[in-house]
Amino acid sequence: MTDWLQIHRGDAPLVISFPHTGTELPTNVAARLISPWLARKDADWWIDRLYDFAPGMGATTIRTAMSRTVIDVNRDPSGASLYPGQATTGLCPTTTFDGEPLYRRDGPDEAEIERRRAEYFEPYHAALQAELDRLRGIHDKVVLYEAHSIRSAIPRLFDGLLPNFNIGTNSGASCDAALVTAVEAACDASEFSRVTDGRFKGGWTTRHYGRPAEGVHAIQMELACRGYMDEPPGLLTSAIWPTPYAAERAAPMRAALTRVLQACLDFAKA
Repeated sequence: MTDWLQIHRGDAPLVISFPHTGTELPTNVAARLISPWLARKDADWWIDRLYDFAPGMGATTIRTAMSRTVIDVNRDPSGASLYPGQATTGLCPTTTFDGEPLYRRDGPDEAEIERRRAEYFEPYHAALQAELDRLRGIHDKVVLYEAHSIRSAIPRLFDGLLPNFNIGTNSGASCDAALVTAVEAACDASEFSRVTDGRFKGGWTTRHYGRPAEGVHAIQMELACRGYMDEPPGLLTSAIWPTPYAAERAAPMRAALTRVLQACLDFAKA
């Protein structure tokens, strides 16, 4: 554990990655930003809190406290787009999801991107790989579960209203079909809507680590924020976003996610 990289080790065959819940902005980055609020606007709000029951199930969790504006540890480190031809954000984003500029002038140059990659991206993934290796030494199969969320309506990124559960498996390449079926069943037993490999098919982490033939099954879960927190309509401002975490409001989603993680464990232990 460091001041920005937080690891909780469990012995169950499940690793949960939280790449976008961080809100920290180093002073040398924050000074160049238009607004700290804009830089944090697209965080996966309250997701680590939503899943705080997972360690009790024996899961290992890995979280970066650093904002995705500093570096997005779920993007291809080469800078290649995960969704060619579609709007997205990069390794060191210079705009929000809505296309708003993040920096007063120029964003990070190539040298700074490389420095951030060495300082934050590489340690995060070294830790993630180490935990997967540790658990593969105990279990025949391990599930890597990428925990995410996003606002329900972002016209620049997708049309209409996003389903509550967005399962990503890199079109079936990152995990066994039996795991997908089990997670889908857990989602479909809830009150929430679901899609598999829709707009979000899994980020770099899911695609990079998902090697079913080698016993590592990676799956991404992108939640629409409205499933566990209030989403104000219309233009967002710092006065209304993010809305506070409310345990009662989040309870139905937590119950559904408990079943989802149990499905992952049952698959890995089968």
